[in-house]
Amino acid sequence: MPIKISSRLAAKKRLQENVLHLSRLRTNIPAGMASSAPPLGSQLGQRSINIANFVKDFNERTSNIKKGIPLPTRAKATSDKTFDMDIHMPPATYFIKQAAGIEKGTTRPGHEIAGKITHRHLYEIAQIKLKDPPNALLTLQQMTQMLASVCRTVGVEIVRHLDPDDYAKFLAERKIIIAEQKAAMEKERESKMLRSG
Repeated sequence: MPIKISSRLAAKKRLQENVLHLSRLRTNIPAGMASSAPPLGSQLGQRSINIANFVKDFNERTSNIKKGIPLPTRAKATSDKTFDMDIHMPPATYFIKQAAGIEKGTTRPGHEIAGKITHRHLYEIAQIKLKDPPNALLTLQQMTQMLASVCRTVGVEIVRHLDPDDYAKFLAERKIIIAEQKAAMEKERESKMLRSG
């Protein structure tokens, strides 16, 4: 009788070893620039994913994409010590900022405009984002509505027509405003340092 119990316990233990109770890694990794350094290396290590294999596989799979483009990546360790990796299209904010020709969105959404895009830009971004698995069940209209709300949070205005000369002037004025905002933030940070020191 004791032999039967110990064999059952051993079978249960083997079954428990095969079950993974780890969460799925959800992060943005720049294309072709994955490295074993923190924070990515430590996140992979916590999930028992082989860091060197993951970095090599990710960099190979993204070698045809321009370096540095942020790619939402999902990874999960499997029971046989390998991993499943899904790489999605860049985030909607990346596409919107690229179309608007800006590096950064507004710090005060709804109060200031950081850039402008046309309805055509919005439509083309929606077609690209529909290829992502999480958006597979959305219609083109639903996707454009979602992107319009992202535009509002980034501070990008959607217009029918965009005159290149007027927009170049707008971006030049916007650079001055951004420089003033940075100077004000730096001054505020210095004043806080003086008060706390």
